[in-house]
Amino acid sequence: MPKNKNIEPNHVKIDGEQISELPKLSSPARRALANAGYLRLEQFSKLTEAEILKLHGMGPNALEQIRQALAAKGQSFADGS
Repeated sequence: MPKNKNIEPNHVKIDGEQISELPKLSSPARRALANAGYLRLEQFSKLTEAEILKLHGMGPNALEQIRQALAAKGQSFADGS
């Protein structure tokens, strides 16, 4: 079965240190998350979908990609989403 490229982690390195395991997202969505300090997938298990959608640059497609990446790791958004 082919992997969904949208949920494969997008590892970012700064000074050789990995800081992100987010799925491949659009540039506006990546910037919105980075500006809000969300760089690791596990951070989203403490947030609701509504909280993420409030960020300028986040939309339903990016949210779905994050949801799928969380599910692939057996995680989900916090209750209330």
